Amino acid sequence: MNTVTSPDLGALAAEVFDTVRAMSLDAEGVSRPAFSPVETAVLDYLADFGKRHGLVVTEDAGRNRVFCRPEHETAENWVLIGSHVDSVPMGGNFDGLAGVVAGLLVLIGGKGRLAHPVMLVAMRGEESAWFGSCYLGSKMLTGTVTQADLIAAHKGDGRPLNDHLADIGIDTDAVAQGRPLADLGRIRAYLELHIEQGPLLVEKDIPAAVVTGIRGNFRYRAIRCIGQGGHSGAVPRAYRHDPVLAMADLLSRLDETWRRILITGGDLVLTSGVVGTDPQRHAIARIPDEAAFSLDIRSQSAQTLAEMQIYLAEEMADIARARGVRFETGPRVDTAPAMMDRGIVDGLLAAMAAKGLDPFSMASGGGHDAAVFAQAGIPAGMIFVRNRNGSHNPDEAMELDDFLVATSILARFLEE
Repeated sequence: MNTVTSPDLGALAAEVFDTVRAMSLDAEGVSRPAFSPVETAVLDYLADFGKRHGLVVTEDAGRNRVFCRPEHETAENWVLIGSHVDSVPMGGNFDGLAGVVAGLLVLIGGKGRLAHPVMLVAMRGEESAWFGSCYLGSKMLTGTVTQADLIAAHKGDGRPLNDHLADIGIDTDAVAQGRPLADLGRIRAYLELHIEQGPLLVEKDIPAAVVTGIRGNFRYRAIRCIGQGGHSGAVPRAYRHDPVLAMADLLSRLDETWRRILITGGDLVLTSGVVGTDPQRHAIARIPDEAAFSLDIRSQSAQTLAEMQIYLAEEMADIARARGVRFETGPRVDTAPAMMDRGIVDGLLAAMAAKGLDPFSMASGGGHDAAVFAQAGIPAGMIFVRNRNGSHNPDEAMELDDFLVATSILARFLEE
């Protein structure tokens, strides 16, 4: 489909991006809360846009919008393209939306024959920022929303997710019973285009990449390292029970293990994004009695994650003995890795080569709706688009030319 990179389709993409941005402007960036009137207005606009360009548009049981060409309206099964339209507070305009627009371009711009019928779903509720749980839209479609999800309170109004779903007409009884809101047996595969949320493609000067898998993780929101307070000048080293140095020991050991795993060809990333002592009690001349820190450890390998859990427990125990402190981890939250379908990965890499690009693949550090479909047994694949300045901030900076390149890879794959 050579027309995917034509100026007309570029203009259509720019029109959608600009219009949606104006619908959800915040003090900085855009805010499209999950299951909100703003999210609904964006979906309504996208539906009108699709209809104006000859697509059939329907609404599914999750109150998402579904698009297809007229000849595919009664198809028995289909390849599903999808992404989300909600955003984090004061986020960027392309996170999620780029995948929906790419699907629109594939359906509108392609006059050639698609290998299989194709549907596009513009989904609600992927971001965890609003209810503390992510992928709610795709979880409803696959029947994997939990009771904890349904009672989670909205960060703004405090009302539970269940009430917000009922407000927009979703059958909350079906969701609570774990009944999939989509007919999963009719979905041949799920494909998602998304901006990269890290710096790899920018650093390598590559416009797009094929995703091999979405890293799973285990997280501790607030590990407490409890020691003993004291005067900074009066307590000798041998008598100290310093939780800050114990925490530093642990993080240093984890960092060295991370380095060794990467050297031996493994996949791992780890982050301690929240670190601190109690501001009500800490002082420059006081040994803290407690330090707290978060820990987020991710890998494509379930085995690596399991081994890291054992290693973390062993290192905590060793440091606790050596420094006379104790660690209290609190609850652990686990998310399983989701590998992309090998056949789809190979097909997308071949499509990259056919478009004159050097095939390049990479892991996804962030989570995506594709993981939910993969874990539901649906073959899944993803394409990343180069994006400067990371994600979840107003400075997301995807170039339209890069987006059109990535969309052309998606279109080529669907034609093959």
